[in-house]
Amino acid sequence: MNNPLKDSGLPLFFKVANPDEVGIDTPPQRMGDSLRTWVRSLSHMQKEAIVRSSRTGVAWRLASDEGAYLDGLDEAPCPLSFLTTGMVSATMNEIVALAKQRGIKIRHLRLIQDNYYTMKGSMLRGTMTGGAEDVRLEAQIDADADSTTLQQLVEDAVSMNPLSGLMREALDSLFALSHNGTEMTTTETKPLNRPLLKDPGDQFARAQPLTSPLGPIIVNTGKMTPKESHTTGFAGSSLAEEQNRLLHVKGICTLREDGVKEIEQHLYNPHGSIFRFLSEEAPEKGGQGRAPDANTYISAGIAFCFMTQFGRAAVIFKKELDNYRIIQDTHFSLAGGSDNTGLRGEADEVETHCYLESGYDDDYAQHVLGMAEQTCFLHAFCRTDLITEVRISSY
Repeated sequence: MNNPLKDSGLPLFFKVANPDEVGIDTPPQRMGDSLRTWVRSLSHMQKEAIVRSSRTGVAWRLASDEGAYLDGLDEAPCPLSFLTTGMVSATMNEIVALAKQRGIKIRHLRLIQDNYYTMKGSMLRGTMTGGAEDVRLEAQIDADADSTTLQQLVEDAVSMNPLSGLMREALDSLFALSHNGTEMTTTETKPLNRPLLKDPGDQFARAQPLTSPLGPIIVNTGKMTPKESHTTGFAGSSLAEEQNRLLHVKGICTLREDGVKEIEQHLYNPHGSIFRFLSEEAPEKGGQGRAPDANTYISAGIAFCFMTQFGRAAVIFKKELDNYRIIQDTHFSLAGGSDNTGLRGEADEVETHCYLESGYDDDYAQHVLGMAEQTCFLHAFCRTDLITEVRISSY
């Protein structure tokens, strides 16, 4: 099987030195930070994204793959790990900022977040649907405050995290579609009703990497996640035509002495590898921007997950998609603590432009788009009213 991510010789994650030359612009700032994400498929399950923030102008190139459960090569992290990483990183930002504002001295802090998703139904009958469930967050804290005060601190931090805006209301994502170069109104998804953006084509190849002072931003530890009682998905299991399964992703976040957040991702179901991410906010939020920020990871995760569903649907339908790319815009408010607004976090609908190429008719393009949205766990995350259950424990 081809391995384009490895064969390219590029780092999996890097800051893009020349985003203007690449041609990726940014959406108008609507709420505080709007991000444009380009994604293209490289092979069976490998994808690359370029994400650029309107607030900072910085662009990051990120990559994703899947494990044996989707016949992937495990060259890069799975899509769901990106949202977990961005979400727990954003919550860490808010806890640290709010603690400082409230005069709470934190000596040690570790966040352990569990995200759960479901997949039920038949792809061929059109009933397969992805779902998202409530998030569980354990905050292990050693601080000069009682448990009640710390509980309130973490709950406020969760509320002020901009990603909470995607969880708090049922937001239906919006889509535009081009098939074989012809723009058409979507019939099986909610239409964007906005002109289709220019197809990024092969502009991805223009991206030039800046060397990170941190070394590799993403590392495959070479270890598999420990199996638990609900670990039931193994090689090829996620390609089954009919499914009824629970997915489980864990992120363990710690703040290093250099201010960089380190997140270890465990994929329990389906059974996957352990990856280690680095994350840091840009100078606009008090960081140095040496690694992707929380909003970049979140935006990439939604886009990568959606792209996986295209590839999976094509395999199950046994009708190849020759090429497929998307442009996705995400919109987040400023954060209540780290941006000092004092307000809860907000987000707007995800907007996605899809560019599909196939040897089939337009009805196929419409249907594969509809099923990709219907089975996407992270579009389900957006369209479902969810909460984060917070538990405080000792470090």
